[in-house]
Amino acid sequence: MTIIVSVIIALVLAVSLFMYHPEFGKTANGERLARINNSPNFRDGKFQNQSFTPDLAEDASYFSIMKEASFKRSKRNRPKEVLPSVKTSLLTLNPEKDVLVWFGHSSYFMQIDGKTMLVDPVFSGSASPFSFMVKSFEGSDVYTPDDFPEIDYLFITHDHWDHLDYKTVLKLKPKVGKIITSLGTGAHLEHWGFAPEQIIEKDWNESAVLDSGFVITATPARHFSGRGFKRNQAIWASFVLQTPSKNIFIGGDSGYDTHFAKIGIEHGPFDLALLECGQYNKSWKYIHMMPKELVQAAIDLKAKTFVPVHWGKFALALHAWDEPIERVTKEAHRLNVPIVHPMIGEEVNLDLFEITTEWWKGIN
Repeated sequence: MTIIVSVIIALVLAVSLFMYHPEFGKTANGERLARINNSPNFRDGKFQNQSFTPDLAEDASYFSIMKEASFKRSKRNRPKEVLPSVKTSLLTLNPEKDVLVWFGHSSYFMQIDGKTMLVDPVFSGSASPFSFMVKSFEGSDVYTPDDFPEIDYLFITHDHWDHLDYKTVLKLKPKVGKIITSLGTGAHLEHWGFAPEQIIEKDWNESAVLDSGFVITATPARHFSGRGFKRNQAIWASFVLQTPSKNIFIGGDSGYDTHFAKIGIEHGPFDLALLECGQYNKSWKYIHMMPKELVQAAIDLKAKTFVPVHWGKFALALHAWDEPIERVTKEAHRLNVPIVHPMIGEEVNLDLFEITTEWWKGIN
């Protein structure tokens, strides 16, 4: 018994020490904590979704999920081949062109009206505090922080490992101008050495003027947050980005709900919506959209076209790696909703939206 207790104590101490690693970030204190405590979205010691959002669906349990993960994971959960890609030179882009370049999962670069923007960059090769876990698909890491020009606006939608990557943001730090993020997430960034005056940290429905003609508004999402044991100490958000010529919806992670229609009414129509596609499961259907819901969200937002993200780089669910894009494109075509699905690294002209190649076809 003494040996067992000693082992347990040793494990607890080891985990506690590991959690002090800077990658885990820091919870809010001081003025930031006061803002959080005064937020209408913070109740009972944590941020809350607008609708009741259980972690698991009514017919699911953690045991059933473990069982499904053990016996029902798709044999094509990860591609067996190297993913194709294009290496667009971001350093030599014509500053007058409005473009988008997707890097797999939820990371993408935009240049609009002369400003450069980067969303949820993850270029370390994994989406986990352990480099050997949740590794990126082979061929999906063709970009590194060295490939980027100066970044006017870095967007971080929430603090999950597949959206806020410690190693990546540290390497990008010398290039970053302003950081736009969700309330509470700035505590991590300050802990990692970013200056407080760089960070624009917003609660739902709060706005900020970035520069002349550039305005952002943090809007609701249906999800959760946390990099350690304690969840929901920072909020999760989507963002409306208004530029002199365009209106863009930056979706982050979200389950489907009425907030999409409300955002569409209050801030739409949108020239482009970037919406999560993938890492879904019926057992956690409230915090990630199923494919048909994604297309409905684009309709609700009054988006002229949409780009599915949150797929093509990490296996965070049990489905085949290409199932999300297959199901979403099928539904979009059925409902005649315009969709753009670029290859990793491919340049998308935001004034033409010409890309329609289903590049993932035939990849095992």
